[in-house]
Amino acid sequence: MSMSEACVILFAIMLLLISSKEAASFQSGSRSILRAVSGENKAVVDYAVDLNSTNFDSVLRDTPATHAIVEFFANWCPACRNYKPHYEKVARLFNGPDAVHPGIVLMTRVDCALKINNKLCDKFSVSHYPMLFWGPPSKFASHGVKPKEEKSEIHMIDDGRTAERLVSWINKHLGSSYSLDDEKFENEHLHSNTSDPGQIARAVYDVEEATAFAVEIILEHKMIKQHTRVSLIKFLQLLAVHHPSKRCRKGSAEVLVNFDDLCPPDMWSPDKQEEVSNGKGMLGNFQICGKEVPRGYWMFCRGSKNDTRGFSCGLWVLLHSLSVRIEDGESQFAFRAVCDFIHNFFICEDCRQHFYQMCSSVTVPFNTSRDFALWLWSTHNKVNKRLMKKEASLGTGDPKFPKVIWPPKQLCSLCYLSHNRRENATSQIDWDMNEVYKFLTGYYGKTLTSLYKEKVRLGDEVTDGAIVDLVASTNAVVVPVGAALAIALASCAFGALACCWRSRQKTRKPRRSWS
Repeated sequence: MSMSEACVILFAIMLLLISSKEAASFQSGSRSILRAVSGENKAVVDYAVDLNSTNFDSVLRDTPATHAIVEFFANWCPACRNYKPHYEKVARLFNGPDAVHPGIVLMTRVDCALKINNKLCDKFSVSHYPMLFWGPPSKFASHGVKPKEEKSEIHMIDDGRTAERLVSWINKHLGSSYSLDDEKFENEHLHSNTSDPGQIARAVYDVEEATAFAVEIILEHKMIKQHTRVSLIKFLQLLAVHHPSKRCRKGSAEVLVNFDDLCPPDMWSPDKQEEVSNGKGMLGNFQICGKEVPRGYWMFCRGSKNDTRGFSCGLWVLLHSLSVRIEDGESQFAFRAVCDFIHNFFICEDCRQHFYQMCSSVTVPFNTSRDFALWLWSTHNKVNKRLMKKEASLGTGDPKFPKVIWPPKQLCSLCYLSHNRRENATSQIDWDMNEVYKFLTGYYGKTLTSLYKEKVRLGDEVTDGAIVDLVASTNAVVVPVGAALAIALASCAFGALACCWRSRQKTRKPRRSWS
């Protein structure tokens, strides 16, 4: 055998050995992958939110939860790895769209083994792993914890070594009776709106949820047509100035200034179907109230069953909150914007027709914001009366939140001058309209945003009055002239918007489509 032949044979043997090792490795890896995806579908879901120094403040500042737990751990720590399943069992109750008790406790974790978190862990004087802290989310975002610090609202959890003990600790501090076995909507801890007037403060998050959900419905059902564009623009203009959530005001203004790009007039035409193949187009990529919304759950508007309250409640709270924020000169514009929005975009047919009939019965323009707020309140009570009868006969109402005439005496005794029951068993209420209006402005105005404003003071959100600056800073206000002028006449804030629109349209450059 020649040297060259021997080299060829040796090379072939080496190739066989390498290929056999690769095949063995691949087969072994394949078996491990199969075990991972099979094995009775044992995929582990993390419910606790991982935080680091870059998002710690913003997440805790913006959460709708009333309380927060932060676990400081190290990824190399065996005790931390063993504790994680316990922590996750509890986090399942409070975190995520499938949370059993949403909006109560935000459960988070910070890995102190990562260099990016060194200063953050030092800020909270972390001395061992795992280490758990409890407190109001806003307090975590505003400062840390010093050793032996007194009068701090952030407390170390001293007895949470197992899931059972952690839940017990939470129950002790909240006066609750949560259990690891709790399932969604099997929950006796829901607060009745009539028993706790302070609950409305949490509804700002449901107003954000309802706003985002309404946009999703409009897009999913392809409801933006040539004849509905103006009504959508008017409603967005109302939101941009008067929405109780600053991030929704900011998002509505951004949609307005980019409206022709996000919602082109022919967006549902056949030649545009490839661009909007998901049924949403570019507006579907825009989150009107921020990247965290929709969250997938309700707080103030949560029903005791998963098919009650929710979106309809959130939408009503939104409309009432708008009605008490407008100025007198905007009352007729707001009335038409709300009526047209419900008529064109609310897809519950009976509700839509009933509401629009009440809109059509108004023959005299509204001159004051008080008139519009009281009309909407009266309209809501008429809707409740109609639904009361249906739900009573069909048994479809929420037993914990039955339809009532609003507000009940528990919330506003001064609103009632008298309450007489007629012979035919119907009720006749003599209202003190001044007291009703005072209640509405307090309940849907100051009280609704009290919690939210407290959180916002700690952050760098867009400040009041800055929406016009936001709009003016963009390339162009792409709203129809008539709609822009209408809102300009109705609101001093949008006077600047209209002026900006006229001046910048002249120098507007063609806008490239989003990638």
